[in-house]
Amino acid sequence: MPEQTIRREFGVYQFARHLGLSHWQLRLGREHGLVPAPDVAGERWSARLAEESRGGGEKVIAMFGSEPPIGSTKAAARLAHRVSLDVERGDIEVLVAQGELDVISNFRGHPVYLMRDLDRLDQESVRAVVLARKGPLFESVDAGGAAMILDWPKKSFDRIAFERRLPVDQLGRYALADIHALASEGDLNQQILEEKHQMAIARARRAEIKVEDVVRGWLLRCTAYVDRAADQPPDLTAIRRALRALVAARAASTGQEYGVT
Repeated sequence: MPEQTIRREFGVYQFARHLGLSHWQLRLGREHGLVPAPDVAGERWSARLAEESRGGGEKVIAMFGSEPPIGSTKAAARLAHRVSLDVERGDIEVLVAQGELDVISNFRGHPVYLMRDLDRLDQESVRAVVLARKGPLFESVDAGGAAMILDWPKKSFDRIAFERRLPVDQLGRYALADIHALASEGDLNQQILEEKHQMAIARARRAEIKVEDVVRGWLLRCTAYVDRAADQPPDLTAIRRALRALVAARAASTGQEYGVT
């Protein structure tokens, strides 16, 4: 009797796990030709192709790293904190136009960038772009720009600026030198870091509670069907999605509690 073989197929998430990749890494790997396109209908990969592609995961990680790409707003904020200047989204576009930064992909129609590429940018190049945009305003920042440079919540900056009576010019802008002085205060920045941590814990818990309410609602509808108070059972797809979201929310909440981000 001939030996029977079981043919397996891989969906997107199964294929990503098979290669040791996250979903975003798989997407970039496909875009850049490091990972093959599906060879089975319905966006699936055959077991044969999956096995042949196993080495592609290492190539993807080597090229794109382990941190997911970010959009222009977050890229500007990351650079602002790094170079201590109020970098804006438009500055990111100028750096791309000058050939100093690569658009690694697009997400929902918007360009995204690798964080390690942002971290490798020459600080003087970034400074020149900001100076060209701001001109005579280069040595001052508004409250939003100050908060971005410090990597503080804006409410925290507004409070500290009020408490310290930081002077402003006729346009309501703060001296860049004063913002740099705040950045050098270790105890103050540790205080703000703890505030940010507590705010993150509260946000994570709110998200967790929201998903818990969805699961409880589904259970109530399920009970109603069991008790013949409802004609139709609740949608199983909805509870699967909700449980996945609850697992993710609790992982995020636990991570914030223990300082894992």
